Amino acid sequence: MEGAVNRVRPKMMTVTAIMAGLLPILWTSGTGSEVMQRIAVPMIGGMMSSTVLTLVVIPAIYALVIGVRTRSRGG
Repeated sequence: MEGAVNRVRPKMMTVTAIMAGLLPILWTSGTGSEVMQRIAVPMIGGMMSSTVLTLVVIPAIYALVIGVRTRSRGG
């Protein structure tokens, strides 16, 4: 669990920087913007899903596995 807590700040800084770079691409309407928007949208979705996976899902699965191991050992 401590690993997830230690990863919050670096993960959020990375996601914020990438999102700050990708959001202007979504709002532009110049030449080639349609193509770039098709690239930016999945990248933003991937960044959001990887953040949730890294900070919520994986630690929850880890806690479940450790809980099962602890109960099976009688502790």
